[in-house]
Amino acid sequence: MTGADTVPVKRVRTPPGDEMWLVSDYALGRRVLSDRRFSRAAAVAPGAPRLNSAAPSPTSMMSLDGSDHARLRRIVAAAFTTGKMTGMAPLVRGTAADLLAGMSRLDSPADLVSSFAEPLPVAVLGTLLGVPVEDREIFGSWVEVLFDITASSDLEKSRQRLRLVDYMSTLIDRKRLRDDDDLLTDLIRAHDGDALSQAELVSLGLALLTAGYETTVGQIGLAALAVLQEEIPREFVKDETRADALVEELLRVTPSTAISFPRVALEDIELGDIRVRAGEAVVVSLLHGNRDDKVFTEPELLRDDRPSAHLTFGHGIHRCLGAPLARLQVRTALVELFEFFPALRLAEDGPAAPAVVWKDGLITRGLSSLRVTW
Repeated sequence: MTGADTVPVKRVRTPPGDEMWLVSDYALGRRVLSDRRFSRAAAVAPGAPRLNSAAPSPTSMMSLDGSDHARLRRIVAAAFTTGKMTGMAPLVRGTAADLLAGMSRLDSPADLVSSFAEPLPVAVLGTLLGVPVEDREIFGSWVEVLFDITASSDLEKSRQRLRLVDYMSTLIDRKRLRDDDDLLTDLIRAHDGDALSQAELVSLGLALLTAGYETTVGQIGLAALAVLQEEIPREFVKDETRADALVEELLRVTPSTAISFPRVALEDIELGDIRVRAGEAVVVSLLHGNRDDKVFTEPELLRDDRPSAHLTFGHGIHRCLGAPLARLQVRTALVELFEFFPALRLAEDGPAAPAVVWKDGLITRGLSSLRVTW
């Protein structure tokens, strides 16, 4: 929590050995995320301080600034409007119901992550983008590399990244021969109309598929764990008037995205009591900003009467485009889960099978398994 025991801006050393500034203060964090003098493009340039050893694509929408970023964002934004999300709701609800019915046929206790939290975003994103059903399961083991800090070697990261790029390039070639009604086909048409380069098309397809997968899997698992551990009354999940506020609080207090992508200062900038020099990198702790007691009264408590002002989806021009879809999936997952399994509870810890196992070595927060019984 940001407060007397937390320095608002401090130097940290990353796993690759680089130094950058870590911002834990809510107001300063919002400033970094929205001030265009803190550049994403400069943060992926050769020689920039790195958070991990993976090299983000410089053509990815998340790696661009200015007009190039705005151009790509405009192309994709139409897929994530309120109207589009309303249209996606039956798919998300039906997929969740089918997965829970399948889970009910498993022996109890069962793993909520592998049987529900992972396959739900795979199915939803696969349908949105137009990824064939038979290809969707391969992404779980490949995508983590994009959020990897210390979980795998540099060679493993490179291999997985090449697999993802190769797959997306092949899928694009296959879809050019079809006339599907999906987002990836829309992006292919934009490329053929000279709105996107081939590299931008591949990077954008991968960004949409991967960024929305790992973070949503993590968020569903973390949200379910909070309910199971009785951090919030279970009846809140069943109350339609409280469900949206509950999801916002879960996103605030227990976000799967704990820190922002790094940004590099384009000039000397005063940040609180610190002068960030041109060329230095800054990363924002979204987790700490979300619990800043100067902004949120009793920040550790989940309450349904707070304004939605958390940093989990970022802030400024790089604010997450997929936020409406993430909210829809987390809300639907919680409502359907506890309606289908009203007596759901954590399994007993065993010597070889703990109820809760956290993922390790990733930039995102999440669970590798969550054993439950009903």
